[in-house]
Formats: sequence, structure tokens, C-alpha cells
Amino acid sequence: MQSELDLRRALCDHARKMRVAGINQGKSGNLSVRIDGGFLVTPSGLDYDAMEPEDIVAMVSGQSPLGPRAPSSEWRLHRDIYARYGEAGAIVHAHAMFATTLSCLDRMIPAFHYMVAVAGGPDIRCAPYATFGTQQLSDAVVGALADRRACLMSHHGMIAFSETLAAAFALAVEVETLSAMYWRALQIGEPSLLPETEMAVVLESFKSYGKG
Repeated sequence: MQSELDLRRALCDHARKMRVAGINQGKSGNLSVRIDGGFLVTPSGLDYDAMEPEDIVAMVSGQSPLGPRAPSSEWRLHRDIYARYGEAGAIVHAHAMFATTLSCLDRMIPAFHYMVAVAGGPDIRCAPYATFGTQQLSDAVVGALADRRACLMSHHGMIAFSETLAAAFALAVEVETLSAMYWRALQIGEPSLLPETEMAVVLESFKSYGKG
């Protein structure tokens, strides 16, 4: 089991990896991991290259944010996803280029490719728009994540969660890859979609994929 210091270091490392992986730019986006009684989240408005473990903010139920910095403006998103989805151990929110482009068109990602199932369902929804940092945005995103592990956020970006930070990060990268493929397909025309029966087969297969 990782110590809190290890989790703080991992958040700093993955925050910097977002730019390298091409899923985020500048100071945008945020990440968190669940801890006993709450979660650790990246701070608001701090350059990721300058971020240190002590800059990470602890959000513990019934207490004020713990640390020298203010939490990300999207802390409600993280709080409410952890409260609603017990399987969520870490969350990655990013302003990925292709995912955000699709979200600005209020487009979901349909079953154009079987890997869409990696997010937990036959499609990847786009949550309705609401102002950043608001309860309305959190409510919209939590709803769009029903039976899913990732969604786009209208005119905003994307969000993904999983059991670990590494897995949530990998899922965010996959969602951006799918967004890029779908966007490119749309330049030629509307791609054909896999039938629901096939996506059900894929979803069932994914339950045991990579587990020996």
C-alpha cells in the first residue's frame, strides 16, 4: 500500500506526464487519488513543472482543505465522483485536444471502434455544459459517468477514473486516442458503427482481459 507521500509524488509525476502524453496543456486539468476519509488533489493555478508533493491539497470530510494552497477549482467533481462510485481510486481530468474538440460539438463517441468499450460501455457520453468549478458541472459529469469510467465534458474537456492513478491516466490517454481516431474518421464521413450485440461481447471479454 502506498504511503501518502508516495501518492503525492505520483500526482506530481502524472500531472507532468499529461503534457508529455499530449492530453493537457499549461496549468489546465487536475488529478486526484482517494485516501481514507477523502482525497488528495492537485492545487489551483500552479505550474505542474513547479509542483512539489507538499503543494498537493488534502480534502478530508468535515475539514477545511489541508495544505498551503487552494485545491483545484474542480474539487467538487472529484468529491462527488468518489462519493458516487466506490470503485474510483483516482481521477484524471484533462483538456485533451481531440476530446475537447468533440465536446465543443456536443458529440459523444459512439461504437465506431471496439476499444470504446474500455470506458465501460458501448459509447462514451458527453456531459451537458455547466460553468467550471460549479456543482451543476459536477452533477452533469456524475450523471454522464453512470455505468462508465470516462466521459467528455461539453465545451470543456474529458474526465476518467479507475482503481489506480496509473490506470486512470492510461484510460484518459485511450479516450484521447479514440477521440483523435473518431475526429479523423469524421473528416471523410460518418463512420459505420458496431452493433450493440458486438459491443456486448467486447464488454464481456474486457472483464477478464489481461487477468490471466
